[in-house]
Amino acid sequence: MTVTPGERRVIEAAKRCCERWGFAKVTVDDIAAEAGVSRATLYRLFPGGKDVLFESMRVLELEEFFDNLRLALEGADGVEDLLLRAITESLRAMQADEHLALMLACAPGETLGQLTVEGLPRIIRVATVFLTPLLIPHLHDREPAVRIVELLVRLVISEFLAPSEHLDLTSEAVARDFLRTFILPTLVSPALSNPTR
Repeated sequence: MTVTPGERRVIEAAKRCCERWGFAKVTVDDIAAEAGVSRATLYRLFPGGKDVLFESMRVLELEEFFDNLRLALEGADGVEDLLLRAITESLRAMQADEHLALMLACAPGETLGQLTVEGLPRIIRVATVFLTPLLIPHLHDREPAVRIVELLVRLVISEFLAPSEHLDLTSEAVARDFLRTFILPTLVSPALSNPTR
């Protein structure tokens, strides 16, 4: 998603307003005032108003998250290392995300909806676009790559929202053991895992 400086300014203002009052209470006027633009300018940038703006904000946040994750995955040594980094870095990033923490505190219902029922298909779509090309060279086919991305998204979100007492997937040793036990054996070739580590 390409964002102009004006659009980014409004999106950042919308994020601040949502942190302050929650999604439901924020108005277009609140966002315009916070961004220092007129109501007409906001509607020109985001035809459809608040709904279109919030959707743009969610997509931009996801793209930025996966851009950062892709940087963390560069130089991964094989599929095991790639999946290990994807799990641990995603969870660490979500746990460190101050905006996400504020949104869970001030608008838990809406935020949980964006991570689960309502927003999960969007998250999986964006994750697939970003991560599938990194997996295909290891799996030699798009379909298993798409399936593994969906599985990882569901795993990471579940662990973030309801952390296990027995499975800290931010720990590389724990995540590696989990991958070797439950994920890597399901892939096409056992040689894809790198058990020498």
